[in-house]
Amino acid sequence: QVQLVESGGGLVQAGGSLRLSCAASGRTFNRYAMGWFRQFSGKDREFVAAINWSGGNTAYADSVKGRFTISRDNAKSTVYLQMNSLKPEDTAVYYCAAKYDSSWYISLDDYNYWGQGTQVTVSS
Repeated sequence: QVQLVESGGGLVQAGGSLRLSCAASGRTFNRYAMGWFRQFSGKDREFVAAINWSGGNTAYADSVKGRFTISRDNAKSTVYLQMNSLKPEDTAVYYCAAKYDSSWYISLDDYNYWGQGTQVTVSS
């Protein structure tokens, strides 16, 4: 089992950057596929980015491709989401998720563990 705690959210102007972090408990972090999802107010949670256990494979939603980068540091049991060129439409609660598997996944239903979320607000 793993517990996830996100941090790094906040208020930023359009065009700015933020880096989200997700710290995981447990000693087997490098056996987990990790993902980032976001939830707009009143909407369902949607996929943002995913990374496999080694960090060698990643996937992105079309809406963030070229602007967001997912990465992980297994020694620190942490996954990151670097968000550049932020837009007001990126405003949402961002969640990290984990699945005990070596691959990567883009479906919300594939993930077993979730953090509590961190708010990102982009002003125009």
